[in-house]
Amino acid sequence: MTWSAVQHGIGLTTRGTVQSAEPGRVVREQEGRPEGDPGITIVVAIGHTIVRQGLTALLRETPGFHLLGEASNGQEAVQFVERLRPDVLIVGLMMPGLNGLEVAQRVHLMHGTTHVIVLSMYANEAYVLQALRNGAEGYVLKDAQIADLVTAVRAVVAGRHYLSPPLTERAIESYVDKARTAPPDLYETLTTREREVLQLSAEGHNRSDIGARLSISPRTVETHRASIMRKLDLRTQTDLVRYALRRGIIPME
Repeated sequence: MTWSAVQHGIGLTTRGTVQSAEPGRVVREQEGRPEGDPGITIVVAIGHTIVRQGLTALLRETPGFHLLGEASNGQEAVQFVERLRPDVLIVGLMMPGLNGLEVAQRVHLMHGTTHVIVLSMYANEAYVLQALRNGAEGYVLKDAQIADLVTAVRAVVAGRHYLSPPLTERAIESYVDKARTAPPDLYETLTTREREVLQLSAEGHNRSDIGARLSISPRTVETHRASIMRKLDLRTQTDLVRYALRRGIIPME
């Protein structure tokens, strides 16, 4: 079965009931790896409920895989990793609240023992390079077979990188080298909080909503937003949204 099939919910069966997610909420947390079990522990973080349910149903049927939890947005994915310390985090590229590239970087910096695999519909080199640069060890495309994702999980746990075709095996070393040597862009000058405010602003949230989500005051949100506009040389909300689209912070569709 392809990743595309999972996206469309074709031929999937789920064991038990998986609670539907609302943005900003962890939807499931399970028991960790059984004592003495050498299997691989996994957290799945994907914004679309049906896609997440389909993928986790298939992964649960894979021998040696233990699903610790599911998260519906980027901030919760980071919190899950902090709490559960899984072997692998599978995260969607376009996640509400905090995109998959930013999640990969945070997890890599805070929990280097958790391996990150990014799921994406984009084969664009810029996304692949940024994912690798941010610490992801796997990049799996939507047209890949489910077996490819299983292979990716086992590869990253074994200390190897995995890029699904057409990002061929021969290209991995080149991609990794480019990711390590590419000069930083202006986005790298933003603080962690500014990146959160940037994405939420680009998603259309007002300052009160952003403040509530991040537990800061609306005035502090404005301060961060002004700093973002200055650092990125942006003038208007339209400029900010265009930048976020161009940078892959929010999806085109």
